[in-house]
Amino acid sequence: MLNNLTPVKYLIVVLTLLLVPAVLADTIRIATFNVSMEATNYMTYDEIAANPERGSIVQEYLASGEHPQMKNVAEIIQRTRPDILLLNEFDYVANPEQGILAFTKNYLDIAQNSQTAINYPYYYIAPVNAGEPTSFDLDNNGKKTGKGEDAFGFGYYPGQYGMAILSKYPIDLENVRTMQRFLWKDMPGALRPMNPDGSNWFTDEEWAVYRLSSKSHWDVPVQTKSGVIHIIATHPTPPVFDGDADSNGTRNHDEIRLLNDYITNQSYIYDDKGSTGGLETGSRFVIAGDFNSSPVEGDSIRDSIKKLLAEPLVNSSCTPASEGGRQSKPENQYASTHTANFGLRVDYVLPSSTGLKLNDCGMFWPPQDDPLYPLVGDRASSSDHRLVWIDVTVQPID
Repeated sequence: MLNNLTPVKYLIVVLTLLLVPAVLADTIRIATFNVSMEATNYMTYDEIAANPERGSIVQEYLASGEHPQMKNVAEIIQRTRPDILLLNEFDYVANPEQGILAFTKNYLDIAQNSQTAINYPYYYIAPVNAGEPTSFDLDNNGKKTGKGEDAFGFGYYPGQYGMAILSKYPIDLENVRTMQRFLWKDMPGALRPMNPDGSNWFTDEEWAVYRLSSKSHWDVPVQTKSGVIHIIATHPTPPVFDGDADSNGTRNHDEIRLLNDYITNQSYIYDDKGSTGGLETGSRFVIAGDFNSSPVEGDSIRDSIKKLLAEPLVNSSCTPASEGGRQSKPENQYASTHTANFGLRVDYVLPSSTGLKLNDCGMFWPPQDDPLYPLVGDRASSSDHRLVWIDVTVQPID
């Protein structure tokens, strides 16, 4: 059939065939943002410990549409305009109308400071381990409170420090995998916390039921026009606020290790529905979250984050940087890559090296002389973390 075309028409057909895939391919911005939308952002730990149900204060502010900190968070999202967005420290509320949908309706769907509103028709939420009570004295202080350090993940009420995913693309809810209840003991070579005298920090009874994830680990498939992207989301515990046993540091290490083991499809892994193994080999994915670990500084056990960044299946070639971060700690050689105002790179958005072309990356941290700087000026402006993003083009998988 092509033989009957003139040379000019033949050239037009060939160029069209070459260009169509590029035109049809999805170019997507994927971001993570620890938004600090949990009760201790608005109350003290002591106030919540004395009155845990006051976690509902977050729902009150979400319903009002008028909280200045939440309005600034929404403005940052409207200015950066991610297509897929992971929110860390967004309290889990079982009724989405009082939680994630209240945020989208009352903040994101409303133009903030003359910005264009942004709509996310799809979302995913699920329970987390933070604030989920246990009957144990997990911090070994002689008290069994069922909350705080004695919960499966640090928190004063169930759902504190939760996660949520917002998307402009459909989410395949039937094939979401969560690993909230994966037991730490079931990870081969787990770093079980040890006291300086060689005894175990957790008793055998505690270790038998203790969960690895301080919040949860999620695999959320998002259906773009060009194919599925698995959003691998988590929020490991900070590797501090513990003692010589380094119970939080070892947990942080193994929570990050689980990400690497999941994308490399290790057989020991099981999800909350009982399915085993990790991500199917060759899948597109983006790993996202506040990992509370830097490969070059800070108090974490760094080898797990280093291994994740060096994993051949991960494209870590673009490191987000900002002038605002550099200015925040000019004496620190890594400051431009910090993603939080306490001076560490802890927030990551890492695409797979297969099926995704990494075009760019960055974060929202304006310099101090920028008119937008007040959005991140201090802890009360929006969050102590910065929104971190990548731009990727979805490509065919070989």
